Amino acid sequence: MQASSLSAVSSLPQAASGAAWTLAEVLALYEMPLMDLVWRAQGVHRANFDPNAVQRSTLLSVKTGGCSEDCGYCSQSARYDTDTERERLMPLDQVVAAAQAAKDKGASRFCMGAAWKGPKDNDLERVLDMVREVKALGMQTCVTLGMLQQGQAEKLKEAGLDYYNHNLDTDKEFYGQVIKTHTQEDRLDTLDQVRDAGINVCSGGIVGMGESRKNRAALIVQLANLPQPPESVPINNLVPIPGTPLADNPRLDPFEFVRTIAAARITMPKSWVRLSAGRQEMSDELQALCFLAGANSMFYGDFLLTTGNPDVDRDDALFARLGIKAV
Repeated sequence: MQASSLSAVSSLPQAASGAAWTLAEVLALYEMPLMDLVWRAQGVHRANFDPNAVQRSTLLSVKTGGCSEDCGYCSQSARYDTDTERERLMPLDQVVAAAQAAKDKGASRFCMGAAWKGPKDNDLERVLDMVREVKALGMQTCVTLGMLQQGQAEKLKEAGLDYYNHNLDTDKEFYGQVIKTHTQEDRLDTLDQVRDAGINVCSGGIVGMGESRKNRAALIVQLANLPQPPESVPINNLVPIPGTPLADNPRLDPFEFVRTIAAARITMPKSWVRLSAGRQEMSDELQALCFLAGANSMFYGDFLLTTGNPDVDRDDALFARLGIKAV
């Protein structure tokens, strides 16, 4: 890169050390020439992480379907006619067997998801057993159970939970166009409980739901400006599911997805930025560009709750071609 280009990149607005990011600053990132943006994101990435290492997580749906919420992207909502069948909470031994299989294939974190508005206490007790048993395998543990009630986060912490996933999904200004049965403030309340209990926060969002670039930038601002940025930031690319309100949404420009990865990396330099839903539809070349832009975590395995994911052999081959090691 020529010196003049370097100067142009370094002079763009950016949050001062310890200062909150503004919407104007993050929009300025999105509007950079793509090569300059990726170059800057890669520099931030190298200053904080091994650039050739990617953390691998496996996600298992331990309770599928029948959710009372109306999230417009979700096949598990009881309000929509989709191919997802309602299933009870999985038996403990099946969950542990799945976790062991994931570990054997190279995953270091095991995430368990349940389609609830929030867990009832008797259901939570069974999930606590799952957390304890998966933790005993030597894996990091993560759950996504919906909105928590007072005291439940503390129980999860005592059981050994490492991460709690609860995505903000989208910018607060766009939120009501996707979800009406609860507010984004409800989600923020759960994140506060998780943080107060001493559990690592996993929170990101979904792009491609019809939001504007401004909405995408505002979501990144919200995440980066939390009292403490999430330790893990999943960036999902919408998978339109027949029967849901967003089934006919057009696909997001792949380069806009890369811009979102880069913006997350620059604004949250010490967070794990994860390629999540939508990766099955991505070419190897697009995934490599996402890694270059600062993604350093991914879901590993054949399914993400109810949507497909690249198979393990394809991911292993991609890692070998790129010289990436799993952590």
